[in-house]
This record gives sequence, C-alpha cells and structure tokens, in this order.
Amino acid sequence: MSRPSLRVVVADDSVLLREGLVLVLAEAGHEVLAAVGDGPGFVEAMATLRPDVGVVDVRMPPSHTDEGLRAAAEVRRARPDVPVLVLSQYVEVAYAEDLLEAGGAGTGYLLKDRVADVEDFLGALGTVAAGGTVLDPEVVRRLMVRRRDPLQRLTERELEVLALMAQGRSNAAVAQALTVTPGAVEKHTQRIFAKLELHPDDDAAHRRVQAVLRYLRARSTD
Repeated sequence: MSRPSLRVVVADDSVLLREGLVLVLAEAGHEVLAAVGDGPGFVEAMATLRPDVGVVDVRMPPSHTDEGLRAAAEVRRARPDVPVLVLSQYVEVAYAEDLLEAGGAGTGYLLKDRVADVEDFLGALGTVAAGGTVLDPEVVRRLMVRRRDPLQRLTERELEVLALMAQGRSNAAVAQALTVTPGAVEKHTQRIFAKLELHPDDDAAHRRVQAVLRYLRARSTD
C-alpha cells in the first residue's frame, strides 16, 4: 500500500540505529531532512526545518535518562501541532504517561524492537504524521495493569532524587551525588511534587517532607 511521502527529522544517539532509520525511511520514499544524535540537535532541526514528523529516542546524551522526551516536549511547546514519534529501548510507563498528558495532535510511543517490523513502523509513522496516536501494545498493557501507586509515575531519575532526599540531603548535596546542577535537581523536585499531587500552595519544605514520607511508606511495604 502506497503512503504519502513525509519530511522527517530523526534523533538517536546510536549511529547504527540512526542510520538504519534513515535507510528505512528513504527506501519507503520519505525524505530525511536531518539525522542528529542529541536533544538540542533535535529541537533545532525541528524548529528550522519544520518537518512533517519527528522521530526521537527517549534516552540520549548527556545523562541518558529522558533527554529525548524533554526535547520532544520543548518542540511541542513551540509547535503544539507538530507530530512526534518517540522510540524507547524499554517500557517506561512514566514517560508514556508524560507524553500522553502533554496532549497535542500526532503522538506516538513505540519500543525500538517494533522498528524491526518495517511495515508496522512505517504504518505507525504515517498515523502519527496524520495526527493520530500510536502506542506500543506492550506499553498499553503496562498502562492497564499498573498499580495506582503515585511513585510509579516517577521516572528513574526522579526516584533517584527522591531517594537522596529521603536521606536528608539538600538540593546541593543531591546535585553533587548525581553530578548534575542544583537547577536540574530543582526541576526534578518540582516534577516529583506535581506527580505526587502535592499542592503548590503548601511551602516547599512541607511538600518535601510529604514526598519523603510517601517514598518511605512505599519502600516499607516492598
């Protein structure tokens, strides 16, 4: 079945996968405007080249946590209508939820293994480019069976930050332990508060205590 030709930007730090995607897309008749290896490169290419759809890996340099997802969110803030297909090596339900909660037309989240089935991948790309939503079947399954524990909504990095907070460390000490800036820790902390539904009216110290208590209670029942 023929598909309309698309103008695509690809972002993945793995040269092998990146070049593989470029080859698959070109052979399918699509035009790859840029193939980059990090989040800032993806944001810049999406802004300047204005493709029909972007394809981005979740984990990219420098921390290999959620740079791709944050880059996708930045792109969507500038252009809410731009379709983005996110690829991930593993099922990361918190990332999928973040992507869906961000809203906007044309959203996809696939496991990289799915790319091996070229027809499935190209079909998903076409659906996202047309403004639809595509979720990997395994992601859907995990979303449906996931416990309603708010801690499950935190990313791996956010859980690391919360665990260090539970040890009584300040933001500066957390930043030093994780080799990131205090500003990055503050952003993670604010996301933790939001995902745990701790009210912004409360002062930061109170929310910090409540977050730590929830973390310790959850760990005591593991």
